[in-house]
Amino acid sequence: MLSISGKTEARIVAWKARNGINILRICLGIIFIWFGVLKFFPGMSAAEEIAGRTILKLTFGLVKPATSMPILAIWECIIGLGLMTKAWLRLTLILLYMQMAGTFLPLIFFPHETFHHSVLVPTLLGQYIIKNFVLISGGILIGATLKSKKQANNPFFERKVVKSDDRFDRIKRISLKTV
Repeated sequence: MLSISGKTEARIVAWKARNGINILRICLGIIFIWFGVLKFFPGMSAAEEIAGRTILKLTFGLVKPATSMPILAIWECIIGLGLMTKAWLRLTLILLYMQMAGTFLPLIFFPHETFHHSVLVPTLLGQYIIKNFVLISGGILIGATLKSKKQANNPFFERKVVKSDDRFDRIKRISLKTV
């Protein structure tokens, strides 16, 4: 098994801690822009047809796919740009959560297309939808790193962060000693 010195491992972990959230934010942004741009071009997005039918059903037939796809494309691109630039990040995350909630509706509206025989056996479309749990988790993690103005100016929150960092360091030292 590959053995890494404690010092090297600590540097790697420190690099991940410094850069991980930004990498996650940029990667999520790229995914949202990429998938959003595809929806501007009819027939290019694998999710276009099911998304159009879902929105049509959700709006009781009032919003046709020809209207909903450009709106969804813009929505997804705004989420992507917000994630990549950190502009209006709280609002961006709310848009992300709302969009993600909508992506799960085909599992309810069209179960015959999203599952084979049972909810334990998703079709490829079902798998495409279910993977969105990872995107939601990424959004939650990014949101957890945002500080409110109250937190930023409150020494109580700083002490809590220092305390949790101390606990993490203690756990890390214990883990390295047992290896």
